[in-house]
Amino acid sequence: MLNPRWPLPALLTWLSAWALMILAPRFGVDAWVAGAVAVGWSLSIALLQSQRWRRLMVGAGFPLSWLMLQGGAISTWPAWAWLVPLAVLAVLYPRSTWGDAPLFPTPKNALEGLGHALPLPAGAKVMDAGCGLGDGLLALRREYPQVELRGLEWSAPLRWACAWRCGFAQVRRGDIWATDWSSLDMVYLFQRPESMPKARDKALRELRPGAWLVSLEFEVVGWTPHTKLETVPGKPVWLYQAPFGTTAPKRCTAAMARACGKSCQAKVSCEPTRRPARSELHTP
Repeated sequence: MLNPRWPLPALLTWLSAWALMILAPRFGVDAWVAGAVAVGWSLSIALLQSQRWRRLMVGAGFPLSWLMLQGGAISTWPAWAWLVPLAVLAVLYPRSTWGDAPLFPTPKNALEGLGHALPLPAGAKVMDAGCGLGDGLLALRREYPQVELRGLEWSAPLRWACAWRCGFAQVRRGDIWATDWSSLDMVYLFQRPESMPKARDKALRELRPGAWLVSLEFEVVGWTPHTKLETVPGKPVWLYQAPFGTTAPKRCTAAMARACGKSCQAKVSCEPTRRPARSELHTP
């Protein structure tokens, strides 16, 4: 199945909508009817996109550009003005990062309870991989005031803004996929489903035994999480500990048991899971 790399779906949709808009009148179709057909085409392609932000960009690109060329005060703008937001995005997100998640801040309470479910010692090294404006670092600091927090962001403007907001953390510009994770005790991610296989492979190669991979919203397919939190509906937090595998630990740690004992109001799930033994598959 054809699955062009983002942002090709958006660009191809906008170009094809404009092609409909330009060619239809040559066959006697009224310009406004052609515009409505092109808008419908854009929206139908947008509905096929997997993420809400992609659906919005694919669906809104052509209608916005078309409206800016129509009558009214907006027509006083130059025809190229609708490209300004794309230029801003290009500055914020260099081409090399288009395959990663856009700027989606960590919700304020999404990591609530993480410090209880997964206690870390003082001085532990924790990195927010793709820290954006720093919302994830702020949430991590509330849970782990005693650890060494680091932020990594490829976009220079976002990195500067994050460093200004999060003076308590070491924030630097870098590629999360090229940076070595081997010295870290925890890597926190808020990526997207397409990025998770990449994160899985990197964690397998580089995170040492006992280190943690924590992912907001998107799980690592094929791995059983050590713990799953969900304090914000629809935003689960998946916790995986190296060495990674397809089964969870055989029993909870004392800290995990305490977390579950307090929690199940916070929807903490830390019951151990395992594959049944062969003798358990059949009852006498």
